[in-house]
Amino acid sequence: MKRNITQSHLAFALILGAVWGLGEVVLGVGLKSCARLVSGSLMTGVALFFIAAAWISTKNYFVPILVVAIACIFKLFDAILLSLPVMHGAIGNPIFAFLMEGLAFIVLILVFRHAKWSKISSRALLGGGSALIAVALFPLVKFATGVPACVYPNTMIPLSIFFGPVAIAFSAITMPLAFAFSNRIYDSIIRFNKGIRSSLLRNLVSPAALAVCLAMVFLFRMIVT
Repeated sequence: MKRNITQSHLAFALILGAVWGLGEVVLGVGLKSCARLVSGSLMTGVALFFIAAAWISTKNYFVPILVVAIACIFKLFDAILLSLPVMHGAIGNPIFAFLMEGLAFIVLILVFRHAKWSKISSRALLGGGSALIAVALFPLVKFATGVPACVYPNTMIPLSIFFGPVAIAFSAITMPLAFAFSNRIYDSIIRFNKGIRSSLLRNLVSPAALAVCLAMVFLFRMIVT
């Protein structure tokens, strides 16, 4: 397991985190207090795609941590645009979900660090297992943010638990996809950077991508709110 983050790892993490953060904001329009029924479970699969992609291409567990941190920054930026406190259910709870998803994935790859993950079945199990841990931990959000997890109408069952099978099944699909496409995405970014002769411009590509995604969040909020 690699421990040092190289410049290419950092560039990859910035772009992955920015795209994930932008996607969370766009897909979360209208979800200002909590996820609406099954949408949160589907977003678990999306989150695990980006988290897994960060590790698959770099074999460095610090890179997915960085990707999660960048996604959290996008949520905090969204809180500023919406004039919401950090501990609001639409901000604090998703951030807690990001952290639990990242934690679940990293715990599994550390526990099974000798696994090769060469089979689709093992990759699907990694995705489903990560989702299972994440959705099981999410009800603890009340102790982290003070805002309890949303429950299914007319029940006391948290949405993360009620629709847990959806999150697990969808993550079992997105995880193999992450294995299939992450190296291609990583290699494309590296080739693009190598094609830029100026080292200054090359170093600015990833921060520029991050800034563009933040600007898109700003413009998006100006349009829809």
